[in-house]
Amino acid sequence: MDISIIYDYRILLWQGFLVTIQLSVLSIILGTVLGGLTCLARVSSFRWLSWPAKFFTEIFRGNPLIMLLFMFYFGLPYLGQALIYSNPVLSANLQNLSQFMITIIVFTLYTGAYVAEIFRSGFQAIPRGQFDAANALGLNYFQMISKVILPQMLKIIYPSLVGFFIIIIKDTSLASIIGYQELVKQGQGIINITSRPFEIYIAIGLIYFIICFPLSQIVGRAERRLVA
Repeated sequence: MDISIIYDYRILLWQGFLVTIQLSVLSIILGTVLGGLTCLARVSSFRWLSWPAKFFTEIFRGNPLIMLLFMFYFGLPYLGQALIYSNPVLSANLQNLSQFMITIIVFTLYTGAYVAEIFRSGFQAIPRGQFDAANALGLNYFQMISKVILPQMLKIIYPSLVGFFIIIIKDTSLASIIGYQELVKQGQGIINITSRPFEIYIAIGLIYFIICFPLSQIVGRAERRLVA
């Protein structure tokens, strides 16, 4: 085993690491916002809000991430080509979407669907008496959610939420299948040059471990606190 290969191509690995972090952070932030809004729509008493939210979560939770990447990567430009006469501006935008934008769109939607269900499980775990108490205090819906329900809900869903974020960080490696230059794709390029897959994949595995291990420790502590 030649460890010097890792050092020689450290800049490419570092670039892949930064792209992976960028994709992970954007997906988690945007997906969490989308998931929160979807959860509010999902638990709404208005069917015109709850039904589309349920449809969205079922579609994106019921399909493999790799298939969603292929569908959006090949499907959006195809849709743009189909709209070339009816809506030239939208057509041009869809056909010119970059790998970065398509990847962010897919990961945001995928993350949002799962986060929405995690939020909903926490929302439904709150005793009904908490809602009644908030109403008795004269709090409006926004105040009830932000001051009474959300703090309790976050304590319940915290381990599951962070655990899912770890999964998303690891799943960013799937973006390499559409040519997105994250960590695994950079590693594949180095392997094509050096023909040393063992050393490169060890380096990639260690990098993912360094990213995910602290988060897994946070999940473990949070779960122990809940049990205690």
